[in-house]
Amino acid sequence: FKGAGLMIGEVSVEGPLEAWPPISRTKLLGKVDPKSATIADAEEILLRLLPRAFRRQVQPEEVQRYVALTKKGLDDQRPFIDALRVGLLGILCSPEFLLREESLAAAKDGETAKVSDYALASRLSYFLWSSMPDDELLKLAEKGTLSQPQVLHSQVERLLQDSKADRFVKNFTGQWLKLREIDFTEPDARQYPEFDEMLRYSILEETHRFFREVLEHDQSLLDFVDSDWTILNERLSRHYGIGGVTGQQFRRVTLPAGSPRGGVLTQASILKVTANGTNTSPVIRGTWVLEHILGKPVPPPPPGIGAIEPDIRGATTIRQQLDKHRNTESCSICHSRIDPPGFALESFDAIGGWRDWYRSLGGGERVDLEIGRIRVRYKKGPPVDSSGVMTSGQSFEDIRQFKELLLQDKEQIARCLTEKLLTFSLGRGLGFSDRPEVDKIVTQIREKKFGFRSLIHEVVGSDAFRQK
Repeated sequence: FKGAGLMIGEVSVEGPLEAWPPISRTKLLGKVDPKSATIADAEEILLRLLPRAFRRQVQPEEVQRYVALTKKGLDDQRPFIDALRVGLLGILCSPEFLLREESLAAAKDGETAKVSDYALASRLSYFLWSSMPDDELLKLAEKGTLSQPQVLHSQVERLLQDSKADRFVKNFTGQWLKLREIDFTEPDARQYPEFDEMLRYSILEETHRFFREVLEHDQSLLDFVDSDWTILNERLSRHYGIGGVTGQQFRRVTLPAGSPRGGVLTQASILKVTANGTNTSPVIRGTWVLEHILGKPVPPPPPGIGAIEPDIRGATTIRQQLDKHRNTESCSICHSRIDPPGFALESFDAIGGWRDWYRSLGGGERVDLEIGRIRVRYKKGPPVDSSGVMTSGQSFEDIRQFKELLLQDKEQIARCLTEKLLTFSLGRGLGFSDRPEVDKIVTQIREKKFGFRSLIHEVVGSDAFRQK
């Protein structure tokens, strides 16, 4: 914006900003007047609060523990609110509040015991809302109907349609795609002066909205590997070199034919997370693809193997250094798997922009560009080579062909995402005994064209999610 601007020197805010008492206080105290309240009123408050705090029905003797704490405060002549606060602190410090207590439902002879409906309500709510179950889930658990397949299916739909499901989008992508590390590094302002706060916001928003779009419309989870569309605003479209997008509102955009974009692999948020702010490493990016897209992590390097330091002066490329590194037999075993996916992503720089050559701080032809309204100057380094050969012997020339090779093994991609979802929903790593259940889920979603929303339903309905 090149027009007149407005600078705000100071802002003062005076409160209260809402009517007194606030809604939270009213929900806690109800109609109890703290000035004339008695221990009976405290017991009524605690009795109403405890089932929500513990996310299950409570026994009378459980309530009395916290009533006793409050009574001691009143006996010490403390004001009612202060005495009640002691009882509330006891609840908030109890293991039943801090930890998810998962009781088992009664099982018939020969059947594997499953978690109770109350435990199922908590699992479901923390999975999709990252928060405690609401009144509807708790009422269904109290009636013992939540575990019925049709009821459970409808509740998954209800939770996903609620705005609180945005927490699932951000938290799961943060864990699965490592987006929590988006600010772990800051791009070098000398090499990437076009990176600004608006671009940082836009690249993260693209991935969140892309994920949400696939989820809402039950699109194939294979879209996470490659798609003919993405979510853009004007700032991000300029960064990607895609025209026809104006305004800062995000929208679904069909990509031009032959575009290297599409899927999460080529989204700038992922490319920034897998770079160090100055340079890119095929090792880091290749490891990321193997672990987060294919579910085939590689072991750590042998002791005594030094890290590869990039040549920021531009004399050699990372590929040339890795060629020497692979001459070591102990390194070549893993690098034959790691390097190809990393090479495929070398056409993208540390902030996710396309490049045909590396930016150099040393000698080379001077480049002077205008990206958006930002003047970018740097030296042209060696050309980028994004070709590679997979362990299967299949070769590719660029990221487009590499994604085609990835999609030849659709079930492995589905298996990886299934494992990530189960790990996230259960809060534990998967073991050998979970493999049959994972295989079963993958078979079921294959019949549903790998729909991502369908995958979530299958995960929730699985024995792994329902059993202790």
